[in-house]
Amino acid sequence: MTAEIPALVLAGSRRGEADPVAAHAGVRHKCLAPAAGVPMLCRVVEALLAVPRIGTIHIAVTDPRLLEEPACLREPLCEGRIRPAACAASVSQSVAAVFAGTGPPLLVTTADHPLLTASMIESFLDLAAREPADLVAGLVAEATIRERLPQTRRTFLRFRDGGFSGANLFLLAAANAAAILAFWQRVEAERKRPWRIARALGPGLLLAYLLRRQSLERAMQRASRRIGGTARAVVLPFAEAAVDVDKPADLELVEELLARREAA
Repeated sequence: MTAEIPALVLAGSRRGEADPVAAHAGVRHKCLAPAAGVPMLCRVVEALLAVPRIGTIHIAVTDPRLLEEPACLREPLCEGRIRPAACAASVSQSVAAVFAGTGPPLLVTTADHPLLTASMIESFLDLAAREPADLVAGLVAEATIRERLPQTRRTFLRFRDGGFSGANLFLLAAANAAAILAFWQRVEAERKRPWRIARALGPGLLLAYLLRRQSLERAMQRASRRIGGTARAVVLPFAEAAVDVDKPADLELVEELLARREAA
């Protein structure tokens, strides 16, 4: 029998910053903003619970009492299927703290991903298992997004073989992923000093990316030599996997897409 994979949902708020989605929805925390009447966090948890190979779901929240508010979380919380986790000073530290307790593999996603489905998670885990890596990140090709969701605006990483947007799905697949998390913490500490980040990654990798000289796969290989572990990207066929909610307009798009999903 295959061992269950624990999951981590990042549901914290940025300290000292008012979240525009929470303000728009009239809730205290962004993760509780309703998408078609259901809190975004609930939709993410329900998708994870529908995947048989997912085990305990850790939720990193600013206040653990938040998990007692949505009715849809009370039963899995009582059953121990979901557990609160502390929000550290940064996202990378929150992930590292949970990973230190669970070990590999650990699936990581975010609470502002209400279009997430069990099929997306299953597909990501299947693709991630094809080749060994310390860290696997899910991406969606720009062409897939443009064809399915021409009205959305996403941020794309551009390479020789096209543009890609993040899917907010990560798998810490091996123990050495801890080294990548340590590198991530250093980068977060330098987020206001971009040239130090560039120096950490190396000028060759930076120039190759800026000039779009290399493919996504080659870029991941070169980055792996800098970040302390093997990183790999897998491309998902789901355009909706790239839609997260950072602003009120994103929430409106999500509600439109959920209405289409229900109608279908």
